[in-house]
Amino acid sequence: MSAWRGTPTLAGAHVLLRPLDAADLPDIVAAARADDLWDTFYAAVAQLKDADAWLASTLAQRDAGRVLPFTVLDATGAIVGTTRFMRMSEANARVEIGGTFYARRVQRTGLNTEAKLLLLGHAFDALGCQCVQIRTDWLNRNSRQAIERLGAKLDGVLRGHQRLPDGRLRDSAVYSILDREWPGVRDNLRLMLARGGKGR
Repeated sequence: MSAWRGTPTLAGAHVLLRPLDAADLPDIVAAARADDLWDTFYAAVAQLKDADAWLASTLAQRDAGRVLPFTVLDATGAIVGTTRFMRMSEANARVEIGGTFYARRVQRTGLNTEAKLLLLGHAFDALGCQCVQIRTDWLNRNSRQAIERLGAKLDGVLRGHQRLPDGRLRDSAVYSILDREWPGVRDNLRLMLARGGKGR
């Protein structure tokens, strides 16, 4: 099977990324509900309010070869979120890391930093990508700052890009990392981990 067709298991000291399983749904929903995280209007985590629809859509996209979804677990083995490779183009050697949310208790910790290190490493080193893209809502300043701390560069803003369930039109900030930039980004992420995951 092509590496572009199967979701791998990626393990680090702070995080485990494993293929999404339907049995993970209750714990993913609990992580989304905790501290009212899913009420953050500019984050995709609100989709978990209709968990069955979210799961059905995610698994259908996986089965069609459009996404590789992960369940995110912390160092204790607790489920704390989800992420995925999406907008995958093997012909153009490009993927996007997206559909990501983490429980508030692990945000801005080594878990997120290491998860990105593992995902980017798989994209560039196993899939042979020449470009990895990350998008976020322009209003999600915390997400934009986190992406910029990775070393990703802003390509631009897609204005009026996406209509959300509440009817709002989202402006999407589009970032990318190129293969020639990956060694420097990798070193930066390793340094961030050594400093506790926050890049400071």
